[in-house]
Order: sequence, then C-alpha cells, then structure tokens
Amino acid sequence: MTLHRKMARNLMITAIITVSGALYAAEPVQPIEPVKQVNLALAELGKKLYFDPRLSKSGFISCNSCHNLSMGGTDNLKTSIGHNWQQGPINAPTVLNSSMNVAQFWDGRAPDLKAQAGGPIANPGEMAFTHKLAVSVLESIPGYITDFKLVFGDDGIDIDKVTDAIAEFEKTLVTPNSPFDRWLLGDQQAINDQQLTGYQLFKNSGCAACHNGPAMGGTSFQKMGVVAPYHAKSPAQGLVAVTGKDADRFKFKVPTLRNVNMTYPYFHDGEAETLTEAVDVMGRLQLGKKFSEKENAQIVAFLNTLTGDQPSFQLPVLPPSSDNTPQPKPFD
Repeated sequence: MTLHRKMARNLMITAIITVSGALYAAEPVQPIEPVKQVNLALAELGKKLYFDPRLSKSGFISCNSCHNLSMGGTDNLKTSIGHNWQQGPINAPTVLNSSMNVAQFWDGRAPDLKAQAGGPIANPGEMAFTHKLAVSVLESIPGYITDFKLVFGDDGIDIDKVTDAIAEFEKTLVTPNSPFDRWLLGDQQAINDQQLTGYQLFKNSGCAACHNGPAMGGTSFQKMGVVAPYHAKSPAQGLVAVTGKDADRFKFKVPTLRNVNMTYPYFHDGEAETLTEAVDVMGRLQLGKKFSEKENAQIVAFLNTLTGDQPSFQLPVLPPSSDNTPQPKPFD
C-alpha cells in the first residue's frame, strides 16, 4: 500500500461508532443490514403475488414486469410499458431497498409499501385491473384460497391482505454486503484508490447532502434543477401533485444510489442513459459544479462499489387457475 493511500485511508477512518453491534466508519452513509424481522409465511405468499401476472387485466403484466428482480429491481427502460403497450409517464424506480424510503413513488403519493402495492393493479395505464376484479381472480384459484387461509387464519381474500403480503415480500429485497459496505465495516481493501477518491469527491462536492443514510437516498424530496432548470421530457411535476403547494413543483423523492450501476436509465424521466451522464447533469444542475472527465470517472468508480448481494430465491410455482377463473383480456 502506498504512503498516499495509507494517509487517505487513515483520514477517512478516524472515528468508529457502534450501531446494532456493528463497527463502521462515521460517515454520512451506513451499511445496509440484512432483514432481521419478517413474517416468512406472509412473505412467501407475497412472492407469489409479486410474480403473478393474473393480477393484471392482460394476464401478462406482474409487479416483476416493471420491477424485475433480475435487473436491479427495475426494467431498464426510460418509462415502463403498461397495458396495451401504453407508455408510462415516468421511470420505474427500483424496488430494491425500497422499504427504506420515506414514501413510495417519485412524488411520494404512497406512504408505504403496502399503499404502493395496490396502485399499479388499479392503474389503467399499468396493470389496468380493479382491486375487485383482482380479488375475484384470486378467489377463483383453489391454491390461493388455501394459501390465504393458512397465512391469515381465516376465510376470505381482500385487497388489504393482498397488499399486506406483497409489501412483506418487498421488505426482504435488501442488498447488503456491497464493496463499499465492507469498507465501511473496516475492510480497507474492499475498494481501490480511485473508488476511495471518488467517495471523497462525492462527499466534498455536496452529493451526500441528499444521498445519505443506508439507502443513500429515499429519505427526502428535492427540487430537480437547483442551480439551473432541468428541462424534463416527462409530464410529472413531483411532490406538488400530492401537496398542492407550488413550492413543491418539480420536487422528487431522492432516488437511492444502491445498485445504481444496474438501475439505468436515470432520473424520473429516464433521460440520463449512463452514470457518466447522470453525474455530469447532477453536478451542473444541482451543485453548480462541472466535474472534469477524471473527476466524473472517479465518482462513477465509487458508485460502482454500491452494488450489494442481489435477492436470491427459488422462483415461486404459482397455483393453477380453475375452470371458473376469469380469462385474461390482453387486447382489450
């Protein structure tokens, strides 16, 4: 290890604090912790529902369609494709680590995962169903009747139980053990010199003022275009749609930077196709700073250390439909 590297690391690891029994450097970012409390039976039911396209009018779109767990919890499209190939108005945020968000959706209109889970089902531009019709489909499937009774202890299926289950499954979708987390926990070899320099630049430039905490975002709403206006191609106007306050126009929930090298394209309109472009735009419009090509590459190198262990599980086998199950209508 070079003298420069030793000095840099010694400066970075100056204070050690204890949280939940884990030691890590006193930084604006904390390691993601594994899930500690989960209702396993409820989460297993939620996993089935998350992957089941029969909750959509077409019988083709599931939660996983737009929040693909093989692709960083998103779909890697500027805007998602809804029922009948409708173009969505906004980029699909990742579902990974979404339990750490202060609210759900870019404009925060859902206070929690449970409230969010019911939204796409009834959205005519997404899954294009209704809660009543979705429940009627589940009630027609004997396997689901049994599953719900075993999990909830009583007869009957309703949308409240459906969203409870999906939310419980989504709580398990955390991504600990990234290289940067390992560095925070004391492994000085987990990131290299370029990545460490990128983190220093990330902090010193002001990025960490919004992208902080375990999820590195998701805990506040900020205006898109602080120093200079952002000319969005999306009609979405952010938090104002929820609060009605003009001061909240173009304020969006700060996205998590966890697994960010997997969740392209970036911003609420998906217009930044690469991390290099996203860093450049954020520097100029949010911080009033033009990063050099070298500085940009250093920050991107740091951002690449934020990818943790991806959720890994056996895909659910969905219970088969019965003769009474309503037929999907993919072309209506």
